[in-house]
This record gives sequence, structure tokens and C-alpha cells, in this order.
Amino acid sequence: MGPNGARPGPPDGHRAVCAAVLATLLPYRRALDAGPGERPDAFPAQLRQLAGPVAAGQPIVFTLPGFPCKSPNPAKVLGHLPDEGERLALRFLDALCARVTAVHPPGARVVICSDGHIFSDLIGVPDPDIDAYADALRALIRAEGLTRLDVFDLREVYGDGLSYDERRALAEARHAPSPESLRSLTRSDDPTRRLYQGITRFLFEDTAAFPGTRSALQRDCRRRAYGVMRRSAAWGGLVAAHHPGAFRLSIHPQPRGSAKFGIRLLDAPDVWTTPWHSCVLEHPDGRRELLHRADAERRGRLVLRGGRPSHFVAD
Repeated sequence: MGPNGARPGPPDGHRAVCAAVLATLLPYRRALDAGPGERPDAFPAQLRQLAGPVAAGQPIVFTLPGFPCKSPNPAKVLGHLPDEGERLALRFLDALCARVTAVHPPGARVVICSDGHIFSDLIGVPDPDIDAYADALRALIRAEGLTRLDVFDLREVYGDGLSYDERRALAEARHAPSPESLRSLTRSDDPTRRLYQGITRFLFEDTAAFPGTRSALQRDCRRRAYGVMRRSAAWGGLVAAHHPGAFRLSIHPQPRGSAKFGIRLLDAPDVWTTPWHSCVLEHPDGRRELLHRADAERRGRLVLRGGRPSHFVAD
């Protein structure tokens, strides 16, 4: 312990490495409060997460909940399997680990915590489609030679003896906040409220068929949004339990001070768009952008890869 019982900080060399690793991530930060010239010292929670593996000379493990499944809305995506959007996002994550390795030679890896099963009954995607998506992700990682990436999903948590409904119920019972506490936080905390609004919007857009009125669908999506948020917290608890000491990335925008660090995978019109809610449009200058399928196909022609729809190329 240091003076007055304070815990000493890491040695200067370790602090410099932690700052260099975080500086590698900052250009890709996904946030609503991001600004030019962000500095590592503005993110003490992330610097603390990096201190352990840096001091121990071990690889840094990033966990990234996401890559759940494709949206069930055919106006947004090209199908139920990964396509060019996922391929580019996976390449980006592997390359990001390589850049981290340049400043932290023990290296880094990303564990993609594919969370489709935890939400499937709330988002209207069958569990077999989610299995197929996660299996195709693993195959894509192997085919691309992305050696710094792994995939973790609900199948690896409770074994094969339980149904997916039983696994979801266990995760929710053990790790989810109460509905009352979540509703209270949504009212009092602005980032939580924005997350709730963003999830509600996604659920509304992703519902391809609904038997009731538009206002009834909106009420249903608001109800399901709270369920998605509770399950998300439950999945976060499971991920933390299985990957202790990991640096927590997020595909959602995160404010400064959050224990999670939002990461932007590809260019998109807003900070909420992901490869699994959209498809890729490649521009003549090589720039790639995530757009809803209905928008992308108006602006380009479809490209196949391996006999399956992959992305669009702008004319």
C-alpha cells in the first residue's frame, strides 16, 4: 500500500503501455459523446481493465457481446447467414488485435460472445437459425485465417442437457436485474433511456409481420425492449463469469465513465447500425457502408460470394 493506505498505481512503463493500447482503440469508439482529441486518461475504468494483463505480460482478452443473428426483416438484410458485413467486421477485429500487439507484444484476442440465443424468443428468430449463424461465423473465421478471434455462445454455458428456453430462464434468474429496477434506471439514467429507445426502435423495424395495429406493435416493442435489456444484462453476467478479467467491448454507444467501451465495426449512417441489421454497399472509391437492404439495392447491384448474396456494389 502507498501513503495513507492508497493502493499504488502500476509502474510508469505499464501505464504507458495501457495508454498506448487504449489509444489504439479510441479512433473506433462508438459513442454519443465522442469528440476530437480524446485521450486515454479520460477512460480510467478501461485503463484499470488493461493494467492486469499488461503487468502480468499476458495477452489482453477483449469480450464483445454481439453478432447474435441476422435481423428477421428482409428489407434490412440479405438472409439469415453472415455475409460481407460480418466478414469485414471480423477482419477489422482481428486487425485491431494485431495493432494492439504492436504496442503490447504478448498480443490480444477478441472473444465474440454471440448472444442470439439469449434473445431469440424476444426478437422472433428461431434457435436453429441462430445456431446456423454462429456456426457460419466460426467457419468464416477459419476460412479467413483470423487467428485472434474466438466465438462463445449459450451452447457453451449450460451443456446439452437443457432446452434453450431452460437455459434462458436460468440465465435470467441468476443474472438479470429486476424489471422494477430496470424501469427505474431507464427513467433516471440518460444512457439507459437512450439504449431502451434504440432497442425499441430496432424491435419495431425488425418485426416483419404483426397482426395488430401500429400502436399495439409499439406497445409490444416497448415491453419486449425491457426483456431484451434484462437478458442483455444476464448475458453480460455470464460472459463476465466465464471470462474474468477481460476488457469489455460493446457494440452499443457507451458514455465516458462506463465499464464498457463502445466499438464501431464499420461505417454506418448512425451509431446504432450493425452488420446484422443491415448489409454492405461498396462505393466506387472502395469505401464500404452499412445500409438497410432496401436502401442499398436502390443504389447498387448485388454481388454473390460462394453462391450466396454477399453485398451490393454502387454503380
